Amino acid sequence: MPKTRELEMRLERTEQQLRLFQKISRFMVREMSLQDVLQGIVTLISEFMECDSCLVYLLDHDELVLCASNTPHPSTIGKVRLRLSEGLTGWVARERRLLAISREAYKDSRFKYFGELPEDTFEAFLSAPVIARNRVVGVVNVQHRAPHQHTGSEMEVLSTVGEQVGCMLVLARMEPTAVAEANHVELVLASAPVQQRG
Repeated sequence: MPKTRELEMRLERTEQQLRLFQKISRFMVREMSLQDVLQGIVTLISEFMECDSCLVYLLDHDELVLCASNTPHPSTIGKVRLRLSEGLTGWVARERRLLAISREAYKDSRFKYFGELPEDTFEAFLSAPVIARNRVVGVVNVQHRAPHQHTGSEMEVLSTVGEQVGCMLVLARMEPTAVAEANHVELVLASAPVQQRG
């Protein structure tokens, strides 16, 4: 491939990444239900990554609960649960680490079989923790039916999306009046480091 064409393709992919992050950022500033926001995010990720499945699990005490899916799983939303000690998803939450498996993810010793999820037979698995205030609060999974070699760019994108979702969860806990009535300057200055006097 000529060098110019390769650079054009990389630039185009970078622009697609930027558009993805911009769209997710816009979800953060709108007044939407959290369910609608998560649903929008899994749709954007699945389009961007051209994957067969994107699932978001959120922490409920010591369990991860399926809260959003790009595929129609209405009966499983809120019902599929796994402990932090279970499955690839539990491992990602427990270890706070990205996990990428390019083929035969279902053969991994950490894999948990659900039976009701078609993803049980998918080959490739990419997963990142959802982080809020430096705590793991969930996991986002991307899966492909066929083997798929994940790029460094895909891994970075999913990690960043996990951070964005974490920020969204923190924002969702705030009352709209708290944002409107807050003295933002005071908030910033009160958290500023103490200046050294010499």
